[in-house]
Amino acid sequence: MNRLVPTAILAASVALPAAADTYIATNWLTPVHILNEQPYQRFAADLAAATDGAMTFEVYSSGSLVPARATMQGIRDGVAQLGVVYPGYTPSELPVNNVLNDLVFTADDALAAALAYTEVGINHPSVQGEWGANGGIFLGGYSTPVYNFICMEPVRTTEDAAGKKVRVAGGAQTAWVESLGGVPVSVPIGDVYSGLSRGSIDCTLSDPTNLDKGNKFWEVAKSVTTLPMGVVIGATYVVNPGFWQGLEEGERQTLLDHMALGLARTQVTYAADVAAAIEGSRERGLEIIEPDAALSEALAAFQSEFVADLPARSAEERGIADPGELVSAFVAAQAAWKERLSGIDRTDPEAVAGLIRAEIYGKLDLSTFGS
Repeated sequence: MNRLVPTAILAASVALPAAADTYIATNWLTPVHILNEQPYQRFAADLAAATDGAMTFEVYSSGSLVPARATMQGIRDGVAQLGVVYPGYTPSELPVNNVLNDLVFTADDALAAALAYTEVGINHPSVQGEWGANGGIFLGGYSTPVYNFICMEPVRTTEDAAGKKVRVAGGAQTAWVESLGGVPVSVPIGDVYSGLSRGSIDCTLSDPTNLDKGNKFWEVAKSVTTLPMGVVIGATYVVNPGFWQGLEEGERQTLLDHMALGLARTQVTYAADVAAAIEGSRERGLEIIEPDAALSEALAAFQSEFVADLPARSAEERGIADPGELVSAFVAAQAAWKERLSGIDRTDPEAVAGLIRAEIYGKLDLSTFGS
């Protein structure tokens, strides 16, 4: 293995790697969060075991090494060789990635969205180039579960949504709620529980894992409307270029093989947790509601117009030249991944990882990629 020493001097409170082939990974989420536990904690343990300790990552969690918004800078400067990056925290540095995060308001399949983002992020010149310009190499992404309405009163129809105060995370969510005659409300997610219980908000747009984990919305909410209102995507694995270039081709392959499993485990775990949260909510007496046809049709119409308008809006607001081709490429990639995934057991991480290896990583020339 080619030896690599981090280029930045860490704070005195942070120990340097015990050996030159022990690398540093930074994750701003807690160790038990899905986006840490599956693609970092388990990934690091498996990789160390598979290489007999020749490639070992020490994972710094909860932002203890660098905070979320500084992760990209930390990777660039060599403070960490690997990290999880959410482009929404740095929109001016990652405008192309944020076009894709706008676009996935239209997603209704979290696994397909995650793998489309991974494929496009690795292969599309504008996305790959943006990561490179910021000092990183993108090697894979995640998607949250699909967002639903979690409410105090049932929302089955467009009429039910009218006038409701709905917590949103901005962007397309705001415009969508306004189109229904609702009132978008911007509050931190940590304030949603109390907002629902006090009546300062009527609903939140949220992925269903917030029902039973962390925020525990099922303790106050009365209903869940399973209208698929998009996802949020981010980069699970971004590596320092010097680290990557210091690896031999076989070492790069080993790293990617384990990253494929990390990505797969993350999404499979998310899906299982959604199913458990919905079933647990039903058992607790929450009403699980299928939207009526008119509400579904209103969403489809809004999403269609949103996609049609997105290239021009992205060019104006984000300063991106001709984003229409990127939008088309991502939409096509999502459709292709839905088709690919139809032929495997989506609950089996090994099966999903095999597909990632075959369709994405296996098509890279590892002698030149990232060089």
